[in-house]
This record gives sequence, C-alpha cells and structure tokens, in this order.
Amino acid sequence: MKGLLGFKKPLIGMVHLLPLPGSPLSSGEGIEGVLRRALSDLAALEEGGADAALVENFGDMPFPKRASKATVAAMAVVVRELVRASRIPVGVNVLRSDGEAALAIAAAAGAHFIRVNVFSGVAFTDQGVIEGEAHRLLSLRKALGAEVVILADVNVKHAWHPLPLPQAVRDLARNRPDALVVTGGGTGEPASPADLALAKKGTDLPVLVGSGIRPENVADFRIADGFVVGTSLKRGGVPQAPVDPARVRELAAAISRLR
Repeated sequence: MKGLLGFKKPLIGMVHLLPLPGSPLSSGEGIEGVLRRALSDLAALEEGGADAALVENFGDMPFPKRASKATVAAMAVVVRELVRASRIPVGVNVLRSDGEAALAIAAAAGAHFIRVNVFSGVAFTDQGVIEGEAHRLLSLRKALGAEVVILADVNVKHAWHPLPLPQAVRDLARNRPDALVVTGGGTGEPASPADLALAKKGTDLPVLVGSGIRPENVADFRIADGFVVGTSLKRGGVPQAPVDPARVRELAAAISRLR
C-alpha cells in the first residue's frame, strides 16, 4: 500500500545547499556552484535509491527568522532546475522557518512538498521566538492552487517548546498539515522511539522521523510513516559533505526491510 508522496515509508534525502548569494558565508561566486553541488547531491540520492529529495538552505547559517528576497529568488532558481532534472519528488524547506517562502518557491518551481519547522504554536530558538503560520500557509496554498504537501515539525529540534509532546501533536494536527515530523534535539541527533509512539497515538496523520536515522537504528522506528535524512547520508557522516550514494543505498535497503 502506498502512503505519503506515493511511497510506503519514503526515504526523503536532504539536498543541503551551499551558502546562497547574499548569505553570510557565501563565497561570492554566484549561484552556479550552488546549483552544481545540488544537482550532484540529487543524482547521488537517486543513485542510492532515495524516494524523494528535500532542498534546504542549510549553508545560510546563521539563519534569519524569515528568508530574504535574495534567498527566495536563488532557491526558486535552484529548485526549478532540480525539479527538471529529478526522477523523484522534490521538496523545499526554508530556514529558519519560512513556510510562506517555501510554499511560494514550491509552487513556482513545481516542487511536490514543503517542510515547515514551526507550523503552529510557538518555539523559542536561537533566532528568537518563532510563531506558527498555519493559517497564512493554508490560505496561500489555496490561493495559488498549489497541490503541495505540507510536512510540519512537532516540537522541532534546536528549540525549546512550552507544550508537552502529546498536546503539541494534538494542536498541530488541529491546524491541518498533511503529515507530522518528530526529531531529536539537534542536527543528526536521533529522535526518541517513545516520542514517535506518542505522536502516532495522538493523530491519524502520517508521522515521519526527521533526524538521526541510520541503518543501525532505523528498525527502532519501524512504526514511522517515513524518514527525512541528511547527516547519515553524507560522506563520513558530516552534514556539510556531499551525499554518498553508498550510504543512501545502505539506508534504503534497511528501510525496505521494514515495509
């Protein structure tokens, strides 16, 4: 039986973009180098058997709350090229948590889904207080006529949250995303199987695991409806490194045994 994005337990691999023009760590060499690396990482994900790719401006640290116009323009160009080249669904995540930007990029570029780190509620982050934007996003999606799936984090990583997970799940589901994502405390840190179980108990929506998944621990999360994976798919397990197709293949095989 097929599920989210047309797959049962999809493996969604990250395409972490190099610093974009205008961001603090940008090389100043323009967008062509960013695009070459992104296309290479996409090809590696496809070669390794990933089911989908999620494009994220990971290199733009430190992140603002809302993306600049330069970031939105650059990501739209890159995502459009990736969609044209891709054989798998492509998604967008704009950091720190700019769901409107992600949805606008996805609609313009023909992407299939977005991830929103703070879809509802409030999160206390290193960028300050971030508030949810469910109403704006659902209204914009309808206005654009965009068939874009929304993955929404519940008590997202790199943040402190005032609500316990069960209540956060209930409130998030009430705001009508298409799926939920549970994470650990930071990039590459595993989520808790207990948190996954609580999230699954609290909603009928699909629940994905969004950090810390590796071949050796994925069976602990067999009840998940999918996996968003970055760090463990990179050369040497380094988040900033290129995607390693052999690592993708190993994790894809481990997930296939759960289906």
